[in-house]
Amino acid sequence: MPPQLLKLEKDLSNLEDIAQRVAIFLEKHNVGVIPTETLYGLAADPFSQKALEKLFLIKKRPQKKPILLLIEDIEQLYFLVEEIPPIAEKLIEKFWPGPLTIVFPAKKNLSPYLTAGTGTIGIRLSSSPIVKAIIKAFGKPITGTSANLSNQPACSSPEEVMDQLSGLDFIVDYGYLETNAPSTVVSVVNNQLSLIRTGAIPFKDILTFFL
Repeated sequence: MPPQLLKLEKDLSNLEDIAQRVAIFLEKHNVGVIPTETLYGLAADPFSQKALEKLFLIKKRPQKKPILLLIEDIEQLYFLVEEIPPIAEKLIEKFWPGPLTIVFPAKKNLSPYLTAGTGTIGIRLSSSPIVKAIIKAFGKPITGTSANLSNQPACSSPEEVMDQLSGLDFIVDYGYLETNAPSTVVSVVNNQLSLIRTGAIPFKDILTFFL
């Protein structure tokens, strides 16, 4: 069965309705695709083992690779991480909301599907009003890993998503996304800043902030 296409108007006039419909999908352990401030991402309930297993199956992702989460506000961060190191506080103040994923020490109760056994978790406070509306409607964080097959190019449009992925339950169609870079990923474990993945925010800009 093909995924249900949820057409989101460019002026976001139907965003509240779309967000509610996505929340219903997620509550039923479904996995779908949503636009973010960077690229299209795979949205699922990170606290549902069934949903996470389906996400890994759809993405053909090795279980040794962790899954990042999207949050709506800082309050949700405290339920996911063991601590917020001082260097992370500075990054949050400067770059959140925005396309910066920060890797923190993870709460012990998080699924190994999310942490890949690393003891850490990648989290982003999204600047996208679409993502924020969906998380608000759902009432808790969602997954935000890129909507593509593992080790394949990330997707900027629903058409690219459907060319790569099968087994999806829904796709929020917001057309072609102009951004072509994923979020930058940095680690702050042990209060040490290190680059994990280059992306929308140049790492030199992050380093300059601390000089």
